[in-house]
Amino acid sequence: MPIAGLVVCFLPEKLKEVRTFLEGVPGVEIYGWNEQGEMVVVYEGDTVERMEKELEDWPRLEEGILSVNVAYFNLEDVVERMARGEYVPERPWKER
Repeated sequence: MPIAGLVVCFLPEKLKEVRTFLEGVPGVEIYGWNEQGEMVVVYEGDTVERMEKELEDWPRLEEGILSVNVAYFNLEDVVERMARGEYVPERPWKER
């Protein structure tokens, strides 16, 4: 499973709404936040593609979220599955 360490920037006055939203996302753990509107989150997802889409959607789904910044992304098990031929990532671009 891919795991991401994130810094979620949010409107400080929307802390309660942002916490409620993120606590409802499966695989999300909130580790803390500050008064300036920065939250440390770890997110463990099913697939890289699904995580990417969900992370892009968070600011749209919760108006208090300004941005989602990836600080760390562990793909070790995904690479191992690719090497064994068990997983082929989607490619939104064309090969030359």
